[in-house]
Amino acid sequence: MSERLFRDDVLFTQRLLAADRLYAGALDGLWGPLTEAAWQEFQSRSRQLRSDLGEFDLRSESAIATLSLPAQAAARASLRRILDAGFEARIISGTRTWAQQNALFRQGRYGNPGPVVTRARGGQSLHNFGIAWDIGLFTASGGYVTDVEPYARAAVHGTIDGVEWGGHWMGFPDPSHYQLATGEALAALRTRFQAGQALA
Repeated sequence: MSERLFRDDVLFTQRLLAADRLYAGALDGLWGPLTEAAWQEFQSRSRQLRSDLGEFDLRSESAIATLSLPAQAAARASLRRILDAGFEARIISGTRTWAQQNALFRQGRYGNPGPVVTRARGGQSLHNFGIAWDIGLFTASGGYVTDVEPYARAAVHGTIDGVEWGGHWMGFPDPSHYQLATGEALAALRTRFQAGQALA
């Protein structure tokens, strides 16, 4: 069995592969030959995207590798434009399993340390479907930028065709967040992802 991104959730990996039209087997949570073949093809296509669209820093590459193939292409193109505009930027978060999303939701709640960073539980974020990513901006000395204004300036360059920026959200603006613009409601995307259907 090859190394995989979501070792504790084979079913999630199968759904992610199916959403990319690479896996047509049963969504059974078992890592068999069909899942392995789909995973190898996913890795091969990911490497080709990296070769075609350019390679970034290790942290960005680790996050990009978790995304669906259409999101990988969009994230690379978006990040390249942000970097070319003179920002020190990295992709700091990609796909999250539902368990990972729930852990993030608990941050800053129920007596847990840290600030509240999401309103989304597992299955309520596009990060959970492989089509969303977060960027971080950094100072020349490596410090993490928290002010909203630089993220808004970066989004002028990073919001390319087919990509939405979370800074425009009314209820809970998220200036580091980018996602594929699917034009579909969250519930419909969740249903399709769980059924192993393509999202983009």
